[in-house]
Amino acid sequence: MTDEQALTAPPVGERVAEMDPIDRRDFLRVAGVGAGAILATGCATATPAVAPARGIAPARLSRGSGHIVVIGGGAWGGWTSLNLRRRGARVTLIEAYGPGNSKASSGDETRGIRSSYGDRATAGELWTSWARTALQRWSDFDDEYAQEFRTRFFHRTGDVICREKEEPFVTRTLELWKANGVPHEVIDGAEVMKRWPAIDARDIGIAITEPDAGVVRARAATQAVAAIAQREGVQLVISRARPGPVVNGEMQGVVLEDGTIVRGDSYVFTCGPWLRKLFPAHLENRMRIPLGYVCYFGVPEGDRHFTFPNMPSYNFPGVTGWPALPVDLKGFRVRGAIAPPRPPGATDEAQQAAARASDASTIDLAQTDPDTSSRWMNQTRVDGSRRFVQARFPKLAEAPLVETRACHYESSINRDFIIDHLPEVSNAWVAGVGQAEGFKFGPVVGDYIAQRVLGHAGDPALVKAFQFPTAEYEVPKEPGDDNEA
Repeated sequence: MTDEQALTAPPVGERVAEMDPIDRRDFLRVAGVGAGAILATGCATATPAVAPARGIAPARLSRGSGHIVVIGGGAWGGWTSLNLRRRGARVTLIEAYGPGNSKASSGDETRGIRSSYGDRATAGELWTSWARTALQRWSDFDDEYAQEFRTRFFHRTGDVICREKEEPFVTRTLELWKANGVPHEVIDGAEVMKRWPAIDARDIGIAITEPDAGVVRARAATQAVAAIAQREGVQLVISRARPGPVVNGEMQGVVLEDGTIVRGDSYVFTCGPWLRKLFPAHLENRMRIPLGYVCYFGVPEGDRHFTFPNMPSYNFPGVTGWPALPVDLKGFRVRGAIAPPRPPGATDEAQQAAARASDASTIDLAQTDPDTSSRWMNQTRVDGSRRFVQARFPKLAEAPLVETRACHYESSINRDFIIDHLPEVSNAWVAGVGQAEGFKFGPVVGDYIAQRVLGHAGDPALVKAFQFPTAEYEVPKEPGDDNEA
């Protein structure tokens, strides 16, 4: 299909608008790139070399042509669009609110980049391998573009996982690290406190570290990827889109909110939590979109223990986080909480029943919709995070709460990604359900999606792993607060 044929004449009554390439000023504005992140040149940048990833063929071996329409401009959509373009396709990227917007799963300030997946029974082996490749690609991305955007995206903080005693998650993570040659250490609580005196680890019997893990500035990186993709020829359209009709097993375009029909050879839906709204028949009972909540606590004036590079990202049971990062110092990040003390005489069963009753009384159906959900963090959640800080980082016990964040994550019944054809539609793909881990995989998974869409299936084991799940949840459950590790 030629460029001129990409938007074809519709039947009478439909509206089609040609979308011309945007100029440089609009490119920077629409991409969400501020004055401090202006690209140094308008010329195309040579595609940097990338670390090889399991099951992904180099771009030169799986190039394609035609017009690919990507719907959803978050982390996966941006990286998919960029990789499709670098593999030779013409690409239109459609995003409802703009890359890195506040409603998106990739709209928070930061995301952790590490490879500890001993809790993933089936996906752990692949995820460990891909996460290691992603770490290298994030580092390469920073080397390639940080100076150009006048900001740093990737911060190599290291990561420490602390437990009172060895448990299956730790044991399996160590097995996967050894099998993949991941640099790591096994230490105890005394060594944790020696290296990072601000952590109270007196009861910690085992800690495992991944020294080259890190944290990425998520919103800035998502916007930067979209900007780079545009510079390399991807056309960004800010609009809501819905699937067009399916005729003889092929989708006949997507419809924008003003009635414009955008037609392509293939369509890739990378819409995160919106996937369930777009395809309820296929995903409503196979996918959930829990809200995750984050607190940022202010760090003490003049005390550098809680800022990069003097503190690693950390993982305690039910809680993850990392130090305040330059240059904006949003604060010390905490995701998760410690439950309140048990009332005198209360049993485990009684406490759990009270928690369920409390949750049931506050369920709001609007919170299951990423367009209408409120991202307000109530005092109960803040108090739980503060209890954690008081227990593990006592110098922050009275630290001011400077910001909270909330976003939807996606989980599926098989706890793995979906990268597969929309059932019974040969030219439409669904790519998403990141399991609260998807952002870190962006540079790798976008490459893989591009390869698949352009007709290169690659490793049959990966094809099978990412198939549309056939099982369904027995009873739909309203979103709760899953933990991002």
